[in-house]
Amino acid sequence: MEFQFQFDWQAAIDSIPFLIEGIPYTLMISFGGLIIGFGLGIFFGLLSINKNWFLRWPATAYIEIFRGTPILVQVLFIFYGLPDLIGAPIEPLTAGIAAIALNSGAYISEVVRGGVQSIDKGQTEAGLSLGLSRNQTFWSIVWPQAFRRMIPPLGNQAIVSIKDTSLFSVIGVGELVRQGQIYIANTFTAFEVYFVVAILYLCITLTLSIILRFVERRGLASV
Repeated sequence: MEFQFQFDWQAAIDSIPFLIEGIPYTLMISFGGLIIGFGLGIFFGLLSINKNWFLRWPATAYIEIFRGTPILVQVLFIFYGLPDLIGAPIEPLTAGIAAIALNSGAYISEVVRGGVQSIDKGQTEAGLSLGLSRNQTFWSIVWPQAFRRMIPPLGNQAIVSIKDTSLFSVIGVGELVRQGQIYIANTFTAFEVYFVVAILYLCITLTLSIILRFVERRGLASV
């Protein structure tokens, strides 16, 4: 039995307008979640290096829980499980943003912890010797240097989070993959449609990579 397959370029091209409708949702979920996740990452990252054990253990628990469980399980719990606890439904878009925020926040916490701890203690001592308080020394001297070192791993986390949104089709969010599934159900052109979906994801991540490299070079140049 001879198997023949011919890529249907017209089907791929025809799918683009429909698939593009999912890009705003993909970007909204990923960047909305990342903004919240960055805030969570700074908060829990700094708590995780606090000398007070009572403040440090909640951060450690949060980081280990959300780094140690799949984001797919997290979003399913938020969308299907959490409504039973709060007695109200959660919108798919809200659940997606929350999952990205909580998941990326755990990874960003580790980035923050590593970035801050990578700065030589002499920098803190120098700030204190100039008469600055510990808070002034941290935010004026330590944090700017640490943040420059965080840019590459933060960029990597942003790209990972964008790709993670592809899993949220299971809760009905109209992002790229979900749009592709709907289109395939009507046209039966799975190979062509998923090929276009992959190209669109690649365009988004490559664009972000170029921006991040530019920001990284500017950050290093200002050191």
